[in-house]
Amino acid sequence: MTQQTEAIVVAPMSSPADARAFKDLNMEWIEKFFSVEPADLATLDHPEKIVDGGGEVLIARIDGEAVGCVALVQEHPGVFELSKMAVSPRFQGRGIGRVILTEAIERVRGLGAKELFLASNARLAPAVHLYESIGFTHVPPSELPPSPYDRADVFMRYPL
Repeated sequence: MTQQTEAIVVAPMSSPADARAFKDLNMEWIEKFFSVEPADLATLDHPEKIVDGGGEVLIARIDGEAVGCVALVQEHPGVFELSKMAVSPRFQGRGIGRVILTEAIERVRGLGAKELFLASNARLAPAVHLYESIGFTHVPPSELPPSPYDRADVFMRYPL
């Protein structure tokens, strides 16, 4: 696997087009592997609520095209969920997910996070492996805030 060859720019969501890209990128993987749940639509139809709640939505671009995204959702002061990370299938295998994840960790530190966690699914093995390689560790679901997703069966925390 080759590392990135293009310049990947990761920046906060700043326009309705960014909000649409956030939804489109996520709907693509959710519909491929799972069923869309009410919690998905609550987040994807209103990403501005993440920002209004003290979090961030980050969009990754190559040559101006949105190719990936992630949300940092503030659950409580200092406690953030890494959520809705996606990379367009056309751009997978180029290290974009690692760039997004690394930037998300730096951003959440800048937001004053004391805890960063995520809920995922074992069917998303490449994503789970990426989280592990960055330093996320598996924890019992009882150690994290409850997940609104029926599909969640992998629970991880990042040491900040």
